[in-house]
Amino acid sequence: MKVLDLHCPAGHVFEGWFASEDDFQSQRQRQLVQCPMCGASEITKRLSAPRLNLGAQPPKAPEVQSVQAAAAAPVIPPEISAQAREHLQSMQAAWMQWSRKVAENTEDVGKTFAEEARRIHYGESEERAIRGQTSPKEAMELLEEGIAVLPLALPESAGGEGGSLQ
Repeated sequence: MKVLDLHCPAGHVFEGWFASEDDFQSQRQRQLVQCPMCGASEITKRLSAPRLNLGAQPPKAPEVQSVQAAAAAPVIPPEISAQAREHLQSMQAAWMQWSRKVAENTEDVGKTFAEEARRIHYGESEERAIRGQTSPKEAMELLEEGIAVLPLALPESAGGEGGSLQ
């Protein structure tokens, strides 16, 4: 089993487990490896320190986390202080948890976001929380019409594909 430190173009660092180097390369080429924070699939490897078991006592088991939080927790560079590391991990876990809640409590309308937001605003469609994709220009036009939208970058691992929220 290979444990790799990975990073995306946005600078997010996270860990990936693969059966072999070939497995990693194959999954990366098929864009199956994605950043858990932003969903980017342009992933590269960073240097990672190997773990050697030289007979030391096993560490005490950490407190149980939810599987979702554990899967989203990235690897933090060792030069960051322990307090900063804990704070960063806490913030990233909270972001992933919030992203999943948004995805669970909104309807994904995909590329028809702007049209559906208008229909809801003008009473032509039932009022509900939606998410989807739109261009920055369309988002600005919605705001100018008085339609409240919020740009979001929801990672696919949270159940979203990024986009806006109304």
